[in-house]
Amino acid sequence: MKAHDGMYIGGAWRPAAGQDVIEVVNPVDEQVIGTVPAGTAEDVDAAVRAARAALPGWAATPPAERAARLAALRDVLVARADEIAETVTAELGSPLKFSQAVHAAVPIAVAGSYAELAATYSFEEKTGNSVVHHEPIGVVAAITPWNYPLHQIVAKAAPALAAGCTIVVKPAEDTPLVARLFAEAVHEAGVPAGVVNLVTGLGPVAGQALAEHPGVDLVSFTGSTAVGRRIAAIAAGQIKKVALELGGKSANVILPSADLAKAVNVGVANVMSNSGQTCSAWTRMLVHRDQYEEAVGLAATAAAKYGERIGPVVNAKQQARVRGYIEKGVAEGARLVAGGPEAPREKGYFVSPTVFADVTPDMTIAQEEIFGPVLSILKYEDEEDALRIANGTVYGLAGAVWAGDEAEAVAFARRMETGQVDINGGRFNPLAPFGGYKQSGVGRELGVHGLAEYLQTKSLQF
Repeated sequence: MKAHDGMYIGGAWRPAAGQDVIEVVNPVDEQVIGTVPAGTAEDVDAAVRAARAALPGWAATPPAERAARLAALRDVLVARADEIAETVTAELGSPLKFSQAVHAAVPIAVAGSYAELAATYSFEEKTGNSVVHHEPIGVVAAITPWNYPLHQIVAKAAPALAAGCTIVVKPAEDTPLVARLFAEAVHEAGVPAGVVNLVTGLGPVAGQALAEHPGVDLVSFTGSTAVGRRIAAIAAGQIKKVALELGGKSANVILPSADLAKAVNVGVANVMSNSGQTCSAWTRMLVHRDQYEEAVGLAATAAAKYGERIGPVVNAKQQARVRGYIEKGVAEGARLVAGGPEAPREKGYFVSPTVFADVTPDMTIAQEEIFGPVLSILKYEDEEDALRIANGTVYGLAGAVWAGDEAEAVAFARRMETGQVDINGGRFNPLAPFGGYKQSGVGRELGVHGLAEYLQTKSLQF
């Protein structure tokens, strides 16, 4: 076990204000692998003050130089990719290959995209007799989750830096070790002191203090809808901008003309990825009644292959939560065709890859975000019925449509109330905006739309 001391504030590691620590547990073997300081409101205040002090200089830094620092950060992340992957595997339990391919590689790609964007984005435009300036919004509070711990930090920090903002990061308490690696990378990349600050701590303490701090101009939060509501309420009291990326219950709509086997197999893989701990996962598979039983059989067979391939969920609380949802699915009459609530191993926070059939739209497992390796398969009568079911939750983060004709899939996707839709297995694009409709959030991340979240607009009339 390694004890990590201090907070990264003002370009240096400083002792924490308090003595309390957070234990970091490996979810595979339930062993404590390290500790980090449990930050207090005093630590948060020091970090925000450092960010405010650094703001004028960083905001005035030419975009080309900000781009150079982001490029340097990307290069450091590349050099430390193996260490990043190993750290995420240790604290999240993700299989190492997945950590290498996703948890390390995606943040590198995102950092690189903003290095390029900072160098090419037009921060000034002319319209009529006015010149419109796009200026940094100020000090950003980034409160990030544990499921994609480095990606979620970089997806907030990179556009903030490109825009000329300074930032205080409060990572999830379950996965703070990779956040410390990020702070080290920032330092090594030559980002000026105070531009990026890191405070580890608990959400109700450090997170709330950060959201409430009057020196913060924007709160960017990724996590549950319940916590997002709380942050939005806090921010409303100060008329403070928020960017919220919240929960999801995404629909994977398989139209009758689709390649059924491919759509089902890719859909199951999507749900099982990262042990189901993905807010945009396609956790509802919608299949036409004539193909339903065939799809159920394909899904059950596919899910069985993931028993030894996926890692655990992040902690004991999450394991109990997911297993509770599986039990509720059975109690409400869904048909269990793969997996179940029983823990598949004696040690570790593992959950069996689970597939439910005969799920109706009003069931709990079809309406609420489970955040585990659990798939619900629903039957629809016709295309209008499929659309009604797909749009029939409070969420609208992502989704998928499969059809033999791409135009048919696009036509359906355009009617879905969701922020992002993959057509016939479309690949992840780090330049495309990511964010939700309805209770899945406010604002967008990634690409030029993500950069815009961190900018304030000023017009000068001549």
